[in-house]
Amino acid sequence: MTGHFHRWLACSAILAIAWSSEASAQTNHTRLRLGLFTASPAKWDLDGNWQIFERTFLAHANQGLNMVVTPECFLDGYAVEAKDWDADRFNRIAQDVSTSPYISKVRTLAEKYKTNILFGFTEKANGRIFNCALMVNRDGRIAGHYHKTHLQEQDLRFSPGTDLPVFDMPWGKAGVLICADRRWPETARVLRLKGAGIILIPSDGMWGLENEWWMRTRAYENENFVVFVHPREAFVADPKGQLVAKLQSNVPSMLIFDVDLSQVTDTVHIRDRRPELYGDIARPK
Repeated sequence: MTGHFHRWLACSAILAIAWSSEASAQTNHTRLRLGLFTASPAKWDLDGNWQIFERTFLAHANQGLNMVVTPECFLDGYAVEAKDWDADRFNRIAQDVSTSPYISKVRTLAEKYKTNILFGFTEKANGRIFNCALMVNRDGRIAGHYHKTHLQEQDLRFSPGTDLPVFDMPWGKAGVLICADRRWPETARVLRLKGAGIILIPSDGMWGLENEWWMRTRAYENENFVVFVHPREAFVADPKGQLVAKLQSNVPSMLIFDVDLSQVTDTVHIRDRRPELYGDIARPK
């Protein structure tokens, strides 16, 4: 544990960027103050994982956060890959948004602290189970759901999402991908073409240096911000593909960083595309 903690200390130096002026980003529609929540949840432990999130959220709630993002399926600890997984237990921990006490608590936090929250959990809807990132507005309303679209291995226990939506937020449009969805450049490009100035990527899977390279490339090729949130790591890549904030930690933490959305452009990679040449991308192999 000591080695991990030292690595966290080294990486946290970049956090100095996050502590900008005390002027709240809530009043500036080109600036977005992110709170990227990292913690390693316990599989199946809804109450314990919620308490970790709530405690960490409340510790930073007075920082003027516009958007808080959790890792993938944080509420249940990404139980889909548990060694003791079984279908009945999985069905029991899946949350119906209309009745879940945990989703009600998310909405209460969002409204009380005027913070948008992208919350990861296993959702039960219309007789199916989805890997869901729920977008809750700062007034406590549900802005929409994103269901993971690219399923492999244990994720085949979920039903796949069928859309790549963008969410209309006070500062503009935000896109969401979950974990493996980021492997396909087409997903991020579609979100960008739909107007997303920022793409939020809750994850529980692979992380590290190679992932940073890929996510920096996604940001560079789409000229927008890419935000990655994992139980052990969070970072932000800017429209030039530069890593502008990063946190690695083995204890519950929050990376706070101000994004300047005026940096989002369409001067090269978006403007100079030639879609008439790309038809093969949409044809099944």
